[in-house]
Amino acid sequence: MGTKIVFNDMRSRTYKYNSTKEYIDKFPCAYRQYKADSHCNVIHGYSFSMKFFFGTDHLDVRNWVVDYGGLGELKSFLDEQFDHTLLVAEDEPEMDLYKQLEKAGIAKLTVLPKLGCEGMSDQLYKWINGVFIPDMWGPGEAKRVWCYRVEVRETQNNMAWREGHREWNEDLFEVDE
Repeated sequence: MGTKIVFNDMRSRTYKYNSTKEYIDKFPCAYRQYKADSHCNVIHGYSFSMKFFFGTDHLDVRNWVVDYGGLGELKSFLDEQFDHTLLVAEDEPEMDLYKQLEKAGIAKLTVLPKLGCEGMSDQLYKWINGVFIPDMWGPGEAKRVWCYRVEVRETQNNMAWREGHREWNEDLFEVDE
């Protein structure tokens, strides 16, 4: 285990320009929270919605925060991970059973470190800032734009988000315990 970094100044950052991209009820999937003491410990499904908040202090040459047309790869990634999938926690005690379902062709598994809106929003926040923006848009855009909030909604009533800012100097590749 590495040394934990304590962030002394984790204030919110206000950007001069902001834009969002939202996918409403686009990702039908099922999962269970096997550690839950409620009915959430059985397989159930939602059509997840996801919303990404981008911020910058400097618009691009087109006067945009982000090019919405340049988010096609993001949608493809989200479809691959969450569209008609069975989400499984990597520490799921019944993993062999899930793998049998996938082998039989009756489930498309996506194995994740953490399930639930909180875990999914954290993973997406880290991926979009640590992989997607630098790899798809390049290092210049990675310096100009930051996705400072990712919301994951399972129902109209239940939603969680992950927020962060470049200035926090977080390790985007660290897996939280």
